[in-house]
Amino acid sequence: MMRRLALIAALLAPPAAAESIVAGLSDSAVAITTDFAGSEIMVFGAVKREAPLRSDAPLRVIVTVEGPATPLTLRRKDHRYGIWMNTASVDLPAVPSFYALASSAPLDQALAPYEDARLGITLPRHLQDLGLMDGLAPDQAFQSALIRIRQGESRFQVKEGAIAFTEETLFRTDIALPAALVEGNYKVRIYLTRDGRVVDEVQRAIWVRKAGLERFLHRAAQDQPLLYGLAALLIAALAGWGASALFARLRW
Repeated sequence: MMRRLALIAALLAPPAAAESIVAGLSDSAVAITTDFAGSEIMVFGAVKREAPLRSDAPLRVIVTVEGPATPLTLRRKDHRYGIWMNTASVDLPAVPSFYALASSAPLDQALAPYEDARLGITLPRHLQDLGLMDGLAPDQAFQSALIRIRQGESRFQVKEGAIAFTEETLFRTDIALPAALVEGNYKVRIYLTRDGRVVDEVQRAIWVRKAGLERFLHRAAQDQPLLYGLAALLIAALAGWGASALFARLRW
């Protein structure tokens, strides 16, 4: 009986993928220091094959990098009574602090709509899967403003054709991380597609955290806010007294 069940399970199991991804990152951790001005992460890898290369349907590669979610308030200004003033706002509880997408070909060639609907890979579909588009509906202006503002800050990036894919075997791309990074775990997803269908997917992670004096001050403010505030007041008072004493001596 057990042998029969094992045979049935083997027959029903999905076949092993003919192609799979072997991928890596140039850095798995990014340290935010006082002079941090951004960073660049290289995503690279290769396609492992169990079958000959097909010429009828080329392979494509898509890479996404998603940062931790943070709350966001969008405000709209209108010209009223001769001045610009806030007339409407939307509070979003969790918006990706960073989302980058790179592909080896135009997305309409690399990804079928039904796969995008299933996995939420493209930026609009990913935001929709998070429920953000529902929160911004029915006002389309807020939807376009969210993407436009985050793209202007380099927090949302879409780069079609930015992945170098050599002979459908080796691939690499560089993802630029802006200076205003949020601490946390950044999810890296690499998709391998054929005819728009995802044939393999792997995930990696980039850990971003403050380091050195920046981390010490951040942790002090979070863990001991009262002592941190008193220390800040003391330092400000000493700095003011020192400047006053210095100018008094210079007058003499």
